[in-house]
Amino acid sequence: MPRPHIEPFVDRDVPFRKFTMPGFPKGMQYKMLSLDPDNGACTMTVMYEPGYRQPPGMSYSEYELFVMTGSITVGDKVHGPGSYFMVPAGITIGALSSPRGATALLFYNYGEPSFVESDSDHPRAERARFAAVNAYDDMQWTSTNFFPATAPGCLVKVLHFDERTQAFTFLYCMTPNFWQDNISYHDCAEEAYHIWGTSWMMQFGDLPTGGYFYRPPYINHGAFGCKLGTLAIGRTDSRLYNHFHFNPWTNIEENRERAASRIQHWMPDLYKWINTHGHNHPVDFDFPHGHAHGDVPHHHGDGMVEHRHKAKRRRRK
Repeated sequence: MPRPHIEPFVDRDVPFRKFTMPGFPKGMQYKMLSLDPDNGACTMTVMYEPGYRQPPGMSYSEYELFVMTGSITVGDKVHGPGSYFMVPAGITIGALSSPRGATALLFYNYGEPSFVESDSDHPRAERARFAAVNAYDDMQWTSTNFFPATAPGCLVKVLHFDERTQAFTFLYCMTPNFWQDNISYHDCAEEAYHIWGTSWMMQFGDLPTGGYFYRPPYINHGAFGCKLGTLAIGRTDSRLYNHFHFNPWTNIEENRERAASRIQHWMPDLYKWINTHGHNHPVDFDFPHGHAHGDVPHHHGDGMVEHRHKAKRRRRK
């Protein structure tokens, strides 16, 4: 069972809870925003208590971290609001601390949160995919690269783009008096969190600061509006295409069929090949070992799994 449709949810409405998963130091609290009950992948708002300290270490799950308030120190560098980290599975980061506390968003993409103290990367980790940037200070706003394009007044900063899946993580802002009057749905799942500001959606009304949604594919959403401006962070799990229309009453199956019909017209040879050869789990030929559903070697490779089992056996002893 994948993550359920959550919309809307406001994290300000629930209290923080102590984060007590094995391996993690004390002093971190969380609010669960969404969770995949099968593999433990999740999105959380987290709070690092003043004085929090974490030794150098790695996770068995790819994760992304975005600092919203306060600051964290990684190694000898201080990272304030707007700091973003993309940490592939098995990549070790330096000692992390937060002398005065911080709040952040944590995205675990393919598995449950984990932390193992380590001074070096896992042998199969992909160090080249690690990224760290301050999105507020070091990046410029650009017009949306979605196609078809959203209405004028929505700007983005792309934080991470996955060349294999075309999934991406991005900041976006809606300028004051932004308005888009159509309905849309996508072939991908998407999630977003309001860092600041309130937007409006026809399906449920206002989504304020701290508002969040996780939306599976083919669900109608819109029209949209924003009176005073909004700053948010968004993520997808594959390519984002805006299927625009003006009928809010279509259901998921109708939207999926319409999307398939478009694929049939856009790429008829590929569509025919998939249907006639039973290729319901296509492999990306640029990545020979790639599979559907995110089962890529650096996330679930046998070597890393065996390494994890060994680590668990050592802890039991």
